[in-house]
Amino acid sequence: MLFVRLIEAVIAGVGGLPPVVSRPTDDLGTRSDTSRAIAFSDAVLAIIITLLVVDLRVPEVPPGRLLSGLLEQWPGYAAYLASYAYVAVVWLNHKGAFNRIRESDRGLHWVNLFVLFTTALLPFPTAVVSDALQEHDQQDQRVAVAFYALIGALLCVSWLTFFHYLSRRKDLLREGVSEGHFPAERVRALVGVILYVAAGLIGYLVAPLAGALVGIALRHHHRAAGGRTAVSPRRVRVTAVIRPKGDPR
Repeated sequence: MLFVRLIEAVIAGVGGLPPVVSRPTDDLGTRSDTSRAIAFSDAVLAIIITLLVVDLRVPEVPPGRLLSGLLEQWPGYAAYLASYAYVAVVWLNHKGAFNRIRESDRGLHWVNLFVLFTTALLPFPTAVVSDALQEHDQQDQRVAVAFYALIGALLCVSWLTFFHYLSRRKDLLREGVSEGHFPAERVRALVGVILYVAAGLIGYLVAPLAGALVGIALRHHHRAAGGRTAVSPRRVRVTAVIRPKGDPR
């Protein structure tokens, strides 16, 4: 591909020869708008966020003990809220990223599928943490928190891959998107990997609660990823209106 582009550039630059038209079929089937990718991603994330509630069950208690049974399931509620917030942040960041993308290609579809794959794992560690906290076994709680942090780190790896791809494929982005946006988000994702690994180690080696609190605090780290401005200040154009002399306006 690079050799073909080089040949075209040489031919187009030769005096007296007309420029070579772009290849008519090279991108056929590989380039498209982002509507289908966004619709598919929204559907997958909606299913994931719905599956989180499946682990919340009616407690099996004798008559008259329903209230105490519901209260004893508080770890399940906490795990559900934490993972719901996580998926919500993923959706917001996904929306913010695709607002800056003009069209998709095959590589972008694959890295997007990687993000959805890792996000789809969240209901499983959520159920593991919920069960471990309700069983009150310290060793199981350490393993559960470390496992949840591992999935969080893997999710950050998928975002790292996603942002790295977009930082190298500026031709897919909308006009006016800051050149430093996706490289900066790539750094954010890398920091997330490191912090989740640290949270897992703290949860396993020090205290499960401490590791869980670090993981919850990381929601703020991810929350701002999709909210920063997409337009580079260098590309903002100010149009001056020139009025003829004597114009009362």
